[in-house]
Amino acid sequence: MQRVILTVTKNEALTPLIYKMQLAGDVSGVTRAGQFVEIALDGLYLRRPISVCNYDEGELTIIYKVVGKGTDLMSQMAEGTQLDVLTGLGNGFDTEHECNKPLLVGGGVGVPPLYRLTRDLIAQGKEVTVVLGFNTESEIFYAEEFEALGAKVILATADGSVGVKGFVTDAIRERRVEADYFYSCGPLPMLKALCNSLEISGEVSLEERMGCGFGICMGCSIHTTKGAKRVCKDGPVFKKEEVIW
Repeated sequence: MQRVILTVTKNEALTPLIYKMQLAGDVSGVTRAGQFVEIALDGLYLRRPISVCNYDEGELTIIYKVVGKGTDLMSQMAEGTQLDVLTGLGNGFDTEHECNKPLLVGGGVGVPPLYRLTRDLIAQGKEVTVVLGFNTESEIFYAEEFEALGAKVILATADGSVGVKGFVTDAIRERRVEADYFYSCGPLPMLKALCNSLEISGEVSLEERMGCGFGICMGCSIHTTKGAKRVCKDGPVFKKEEVIW
C-alpha cells in the first residue's frame, strides 16, 4: 500500500451515471489487475474504494458509478484537482493460472477491473472471451475498448435491447462459450449464479462495504471455506471454491 497525491487529468461521463477518471502521479503501488484504490474526499470521513480499470507508468484509470455523495463529488472534479489516494490495495487476479481460453464476466461497475486483466491475458497469447452484463443499452460502456484489445465480446442486457436478452449466464449458455477458467467481477447474485452454473474453476472479485480498506477495521469480513477473510486485505479476489454463498 502506498499513500500518494494524484492529479486528475481527465474526468468524463461514459453514460449518465458512469464516469471515467484518469489520474497522474506515482502509481507504482498498483501491480495487478483487480486491485483497487481508496480516495479521500473533502468533508467525508471514510475514503471511497474504487477498482482500477487500467494503469501504466505515471497514469491510473478508474471508472466509477455515481451512487452517493462521494461519487457525486468525484463526478464534478475538474482537471488539475489533486487527490489523496491509497494505491495498491487488494490481492488482484491470478494471471499465472494455466489456461488457454479464459472467460471474463463482468456486470455493471464490475466491468472496469476486467479491462486490465484482458490486456494482460491477451499479452500472454491467450484466447479471451468477455461477457458483459447490463440492464439496458444506455448503460453499456467499454465494450468497444475490450474488442480493441482483441477479445471476443458478448453482451447481455436484461431488457434485450442489445445482445442476448437476460443475464450473463444466459449469454454464456446461448452463445455456447467454451472456456477452461473464468474470472468475474460484479454484484453478488451474478457471482453466485456463475459459480453454480459453471463447471470450470475460476476467481470472483467480491463487492463489500469497506471502512478502512486495508484490513484493520474487519468491517468487510466474510465466511469462506478457510475461515473468516477480509475482502479488502485477503481479497477482493477469491477462488470459486473458497466462497460460501
